[in-house]
Amino acid sequence: FQNPRRGSVVRVRYHVNIFFSEEDGGYIADIPDLAHCAAFGETPEQALGEVLKAKAVWIEAARAEGKPVPPPSFRPVIYQVTTVSA
Repeated sequence: FQNPRRGSVVRVRYHVNIFFSEEDGGYIADIPDLAHCAAFGETPEQALGEVLKAKAVWIEAARAEGKPVPPPSFRPVIYQVTTVSA
């Protein structure tokens, strides 16, 4: 993304899910913050590479259509920290 204050490109990191699909016989990678942004691969690495390409196309298409590109917001529960009182 372009930082309007500095004119520099800012890298935005979206969470990527990767899981094995018995039905498809391979790995699916998706980006929850970008609706319908998903890809298939025979290995987890291939699925990740494909979904990163899909992300770039998704963002480019949204911008070309004048649609908003959402900021990263998805955080799986395993990454959320809670405080436990003793």
